[in-house]
Amino acid sequence: MQDIQASTSTIDDERPSSTAGGGDAMARLLAEVEALRAENEDLKLLYEATIEHGEAVEDQLAESNMLLQRVQTRLEEELNDALRYVLSLLPQPRQSGPRTDWMLVPSTELGGDSFGYHDIDADHFAIYLLDVCGHGVGAALLSASVINVLRASALPNADFRDPSAVLAGLNAAFPMEKQNNMFFTIWYGVYQRSTGQLVFSSGGHPPAILLHDMPDGSVSTDLLIGSGGMAIGAIADLDYDASTVHVQPGDRLLVLSDGTYEIGTDGSEPLTFQDILDFTRKPGGDEPAAVLAWARAINGDETLPDDFSFLRVEF
Repeated sequence: MQDIQASTSTIDDERPSSTAGGGDAMARLLAEVEALRAENEDLKLLYEATIEHGEAVEDQLAESNMLLQRVQTRLEEELNDALRYVLSLLPQPRQSGPRTDWMLVPSTELGGDSFGYHDIDADHFAIYLLDVCGHGVGAALLSASVINVLRASALPNADFRDPSAVLAGLNAAFPMEKQNNMFFTIWYGVYQRSTGQLVFSSGGHPPAILLHDMPDGSVSTDLLIGSGGMAIGAIADLDYDASTVHVQPGDRLLVLSDGTYEIGTDGSEPLTFQDILDFTRKPGGDEPAAVLAWARAINGDETLPDDFSFLRVEF
């Protein structure tokens, strides 16, 4: 009996303590739980901070958006003011002596096209249309400056009845290096009422078109090109030649920019000057509204790729 008890006691002494091992595992588990709880608290704090930051960012974005909208509204108002000023420089259509009609549609808020006509004196009537390279505020400002010079006859030592002198004076007054590297093309003509002579000159501009009704009902056309004319401001100290043509009562003079016909058609080559020349020969094809409708129909969109300016003068 004593031997059996002794053996049992020995076995108990040699068996590992399950209570001690379980305590260590539990401690490790509790430590892990605490670590997870602490990590969870950190994540909660990070989440709350992220939410607060996001709300602050949203507030900043909302404030920035409101500021941007105010700036955009102000810019649109200023552009509208500038457009109204540019349009205010354009002359009113005349009903006689000679009769005029015109259409100007910028391709953007502000364009570089402009034109004008006015009496130089009782016998001489000036007609002009210009196209500044590019678009936007800079082009519009240069265009307005040139128009104001022409309207006020403000070129030193220039006889405004002489188109070649006017273009040379403009070339000297507006060199492109002083105009943010912008230049412009122009067609300038002077009609003398007493003789029916139209003297004209061109600085890199498309030809003007002179239409004359023939006795057989057809329409003859003369292209008033001008010779040797470079764009104004591109090269200093240029001379510009003038040409003369006789006009008769009922003749129509069409002065236009290249934006009236340089229009793509479904990815093909743009139209040419010949295309608009052919159109203006048709009955009613010399009316500015008809030419604009023709250009828009070909373009497939009311917004044309370039400024559209078209001036019709009937003698």
